Amino acid sequence: MIRIIAAAALLLPAALAAQLAPAATGASRPQPVAIANTIPAARDVAYPGTITLSVDSSDVSRGIFRVVERIPVRPGPLVLLYPAWLPGDHAPQGAIDKLAGLTISAASPAGAAGRPLAWRRDTIDLHAFHIDVPAGVSDLDVRFNFLSATHEDQGPVVMTPNILALEWISTLLYPAGHFLRDIMVSADATFPAGWTAASALRSRDALDRGGTVHYATVALDTLGDSPVFAGRYARAEALSPDVTLNLFADRPDQLAAKPEQIAAHKALVTQATRLFGAQHYDHYDFLLALSDRIDGFGLEHHRSSEDQGPPDYFLDWDASAHARDLLPHEFTHSWNGKFRRPADLWTPDWRTPMQNSLLWVYEGQTEYWGHVLAARSGLVSAEDTRDRFAATAAYYVSQAGRAWRPLADTTNEEIMSNRRPQPFISYQRGEDYYEEGALIWLDADTLIRERSGGKRSLDDVARRFFGDRDRDWGEVTYRFADVVAALNAVEPYDWTGFLHTRVDTVAPPPPLDGITRGGYHLIFTDEPGKLWSAREKDREVVDLSHSLGLIIGKSALVKGARWGSPAFAAGVSVGSTLIAIDGSKYDDDDLKRVITAAKGTTRPIALLIQQGNQFRTVDVAWTGGLRYPHLERTGKGPASLDALIAARP
Repeated sequence: MIRIIAAAALLLPAALAAQLAPAATGASRPQPVAIANTIPAARDVAYPGTITLSVDSSDVSRGIFRVVERIPVRPGPLVLLYPAWLPGDHAPQGAIDKLAGLTISAASPAGAAGRPLAWRRDTIDLHAFHIDVPAGVSDLDVRFNFLSATHEDQGPVVMTPNILALEWISTLLYPAGHFLRDIMVSADATFPAGWTAASALRSRDALDRGGTVHYATVALDTLGDSPVFAGRYARAEALSPDVTLNLFADRPDQLAAKPEQIAAHKALVTQATRLFGAQHYDHYDFLLALSDRIDGFGLEHHRSSEDQGPPDYFLDWDASAHARDLLPHEFTHSWNGKFRRPADLWTPDWRTPMQNSLLWVYEGQTEYWGHVLAARSGLVSAEDTRDRFAATAAYYVSQAGRAWRPLADTTNEEIMSNRRPQPFISYQRGEDYYEEGALIWLDADTLIRERSGGKRSLDDVARRFFGDRDRDWGEVTYRFADVVAALNAVEPYDWTGFLHTRVDTVAPPPPLDGITRGGYHLIFTDEPGKLWSAREKDREVVDLSHSLGLIIGKSALVKGARWGSPAFAAGVSVGSTLIAIDGSKYDDDDLKRVITAAKGTTRPIALLIQQGNQFRTVDVAWTGGLRYPHLERTGKGPASLDALIAARP
């Protein structure tokens, strides 16, 4: 056959042969325009003078932050930067598209409108603005509006008629050429009359009549790391002499926390300081919005958190259990991520790209300690904590994406996808360095306990790695070798191989050794745990991930389809709508009944689905019934997993 094709090619007309021959694209050969970087690199030198920043946050009906800055300058070229790479987001998520109405002028000492100056946006870095400062000008007045999202389809909603989150990092421009720590800023903010504001920043005076708070002068990196929550309905509870729980809600009754609920939050502070052996803040403020109208915050800062919980966080305590490890997670970041930070993730300004190679420590170990501290403090029960580990383990046992993508590569996910929804997350993989990372650290803990006869654990590593320099809230960077050294100092072992196998290898065994060694194993039953049910209610879904392989949202919309699951094999995908089950109109409870009835039979489940304008019936071959993950005790005597989550005296 090959000889015949070759012979036929000899018979082609010369003109046709010429057309089929490989050729360059056209006859012209343009050359690229050289890219010139005219933005000065950050240097560790003091910026001359102090920037003053005023943010009017009172327009809560339209979500507008009005910004006025006075920036000391010298004549000549100047570049002002809008923050791009945001700490805690691990990605270039600065909302430059929401900056509008920018005007820059030469400042007038009398306060009158100064001479307007032209600005031009950098053609390469769209977060940078070039200004030529004329001779004789010593200050610039910069004004713009930050048009925050008024609906979730525009981005995170940070301002509602009852609560707002002022993130300074979104409401300022700063001069290029200096480390953030070398630029001093004196800031004030105006809030609606009668509102209460809270922040890690301390004010220079009492709240003015106009609702303006004047904050102490701080370095720019500290300002950007110190958001403000403000609201119509607020409550503050002292959890310790140094830690305050600041609550904001849509209604005053949602602030009605019971004494035992506040006691669990106080125990969180106690258990965290016992774990780490030091505190890396002069004071710490939890900022917690109890609302379903503001965005789902969960962001770490060195001396505060920026969190959002369900409106009935206190009123329906049992139903909010799934949300109560958020504060332990963000609090842990004061030690892990803020005080100790991966060397390639620390940057001198908000323009330098971040490298996320150690997020399985920064976020993964924090996720682990978040679960542990939630249990030790009583914020989450031991049973619910075990069910959380079970849910994580079950997800990775069946996750198809582990067969092609190592955990280390998922540390790039936030930069790559910016948390956009994915059609097949179980195959593509998401930010798995959080939960799979937590299982790796559970594995490390139980291994240390086993090898040391219960005398040592990951607690000892945490105290060694995060617990030095009490009250220092600076930053100490680390590398992979430092993590290994801390582990070896507590329990000598091949930790380099241990971590590389679990982090860098494609399709290693699912990291379940910590559960097995901890005295439990993963099982499935036909009844969900309380935590699973609470999470379904909060997300407004029916989660059948481990039976049909579907997550079904409101209006019977498929929000998740596990790669390789029975539903996936039948052709169901995210975005489909379930219309009928075995010929009857779709209903969530009916689907569960049909799955239960099909258990042990050979009859497939017939689903009528709609994809776009097309309707079709698919047969889902699943006869295993309903399946929900749990941990079951193995062996007798004390279990190290139980010892791990028990409160420390």
